[in-house]
Amino acid sequence: MAPLVVRVQHSGKTYDVQLDPDLPPAIFKDAVYQVTGVPPDRMKVIVNRVALKDDADWKAVAPKSGQKITVIGTAGELPKPPEKPTVFLEDMDDSEIAEAVGLPFSISIGHRPLTLGNTCYMNSTVQAMRAIPELQIALNTSSPIDVLPRSLRDLFSNMSRTTESVVPASFLTVLRQVIPQFGEVDRSRADAEECWSQMTNALKEVPAIDASGSSIAGKKFVDQFLAGEMRRELKCDESPEEPPTITSERVLKLVCNISISTNYMHTGILETLNSHLTKHSPSLGREATYSQTSRLSRLPGYLTLHMVRFAWRQDIGKKTKIMRKVKFTTEFDALDIVTPELKDKLTPVSRRLKEIEKERTERRKVRKRTKNAQPSNSAALIPVPAPTPVPAPAVVQDDGSMSVDEPTAPVPGDLEDESVYRTKELAELEALVDPGLKADFGCTIVTHKGAQADSGHYIGFVKKSVFHGGKSAVAAAAASTSGKAFDEDDEDWYKFDDDKVSIFPKEKLRTIDGGGEDSSAYVLLYKSKSLV
Repeated sequence: MAPLVVRVQHSGKTYDVQLDPDLPPAIFKDAVYQVTGVPPDRMKVIVNRVALKDDADWKAVAPKSGQKITVIGTAGELPKPPEKPTVFLEDMDDSEIAEAVGLPFSISIGHRPLTLGNTCYMNSTVQAMRAIPELQIALNTSSPIDVLPRSLRDLFSNMSRTTESVVPASFLTVLRQVIPQFGEVDRSRADAEECWSQMTNALKEVPAIDASGSSIAGKKFVDQFLAGEMRRELKCDESPEEPPTITSERVLKLVCNISISTNYMHTGILETLNSHLTKHSPSLGREATYSQTSRLSRLPGYLTLHMVRFAWRQDIGKKTKIMRKVKFTTEFDALDIVTPELKDKLTPVSRRLKEIEKERTERRKVRKRTKNAQPSNSAALIPVPAPTPVPAPAVVQDDGSMSVDEPTAPVPGDLEDESVYRTKELAELEALVDPGLKADFGCTIVTHKGAQADSGHYIGFVKKSVFHGGKSAVAAAAASTSGKAFDEDDEDWYKFDDDKVSIFPKEKLRTIDGGGEDSSAYVLLYKSKSLV
């Protein structure tokens, strides 16, 4: 249903308020609060002589455009207008610029425990999805979109406009309406991985985007960026003559099962992809053992990985957390989990990209040394006369003649501008990319979340370079305005613990490998590497 404008009456005054039948009544009450000052918890809304409840169905209420709606309640203080006047970017300091362009070091999702309850599962998931810049572009350029994607778009927009904590009451209401399992009374058992999967499914109708950010008709964002294709080959171990069965399916995540021998994430993934099962063999006419080998025939731009940390224990009759320490990497080489055909296409560009990254690291070191060795600005302005060449000492040869070494010409030590190298590297890498892969977007770890057991707590972690070091308009605006480029050697992270945001040093990443009751890596999101 299209939004409509109704007339709200309160204390002898009438206000025009927009009502969206696709959103829950709580959203409408919040809009009423903005004009009347009556808090929703002290507000009574009368529509057609019936009190409007928060779980009411707008179809049953059947509001009409221009309809008069009565509001009863004592008004409090109205929301205050902005206290600060408009300020241009060139007049701001670094902190004000960060607020203006929406850098995330002080942006968080807060929650009021008395009204929202335990929402850490949702908070950490939203922060993870916010680390996908293409998703924000797709949500902003897509119209019309479903209720939950639209609410997520509005939440992202609110988060980018403030450095204060954002209370996601509206989004939580929509989430519980669209996904009823998160509206159950016992929210202590809400799971961040379930929330990620359900929200990803809710984004299935969001259109795909092209390189310019425009929507692509007939294609979907989830298929474009988050979905991979898995090829499974099933062979009978007891009958080698039996033809293998090959199937393909669309997958939205990889699973890392954790056994008593799993020490590394990579090992757990391969053990999950190489499995054994028992089924009826048509060639043997009986039950037989089969080996199933699964490999990705298409890598998504963003690869989701689920560390299976919870398991049901029959002996005690409840779900428990697997405490085992499992080491993960911040850069995941996927060549071992793809089909041989895809591996042949990826290997040349992957090998050369690793070499180029080492060369880039060396260039950064040289530039830093050169910068540190340069004199101060004031000293640089003092004209210094060119030094007079000093002749080399004469050397007497055995035959009595003399020879003089010619002064060696200085070797220029300055590097070319980094853009020159990047242009050459891009041309070289693009020549190595298989034509069939160029339609896909391509790179680094974005986030992972730690978790306790059922009554535990979810925390989001996002690499700083996701927000500062990429090619997004936000990062570019920050760099050009503040004059400070992001240090590519900065590998620290942001820790999003509900409304508390802090820097998480890369050295502490090993503390969330697991092995105890503290935070353990649970859901990880890897982004494919960029060629530039």
